[in-house]
Amino acid sequence: MPKISEFYGIVIAMFYNDHDPPHLHAVYGDNRALVGIDPIRILQGRLPPRAWALVQEWASLHQEELLQNWSRARARAPLRRIAPLP
Repeated sequence: MPKISEFYGIVIAMFYNDHDPPHLHAVYGDNRALVGIDPIRILQGRLPPRAWALVQEWASLHQEELLQNWSRARARAPLRRIAPLP
């Protein structure tokens, strides 16, 4: 699972050739969530409220880059790293 970003202890990753809808995987400690990209929402799993707020903020800032990475992952092309939250 290629890591595309990491911030405040949250790891953001995508699988190659993953199932629709477009989504990312967010991992924070023992908590994991599948997060839809458009719209940004938890599809499966859970994150603590503060971690979820940070993931929402980050995904909103990078939604277009996430969708581009999703297309790249589906094509099994190298994924691009995305800047973390400051």
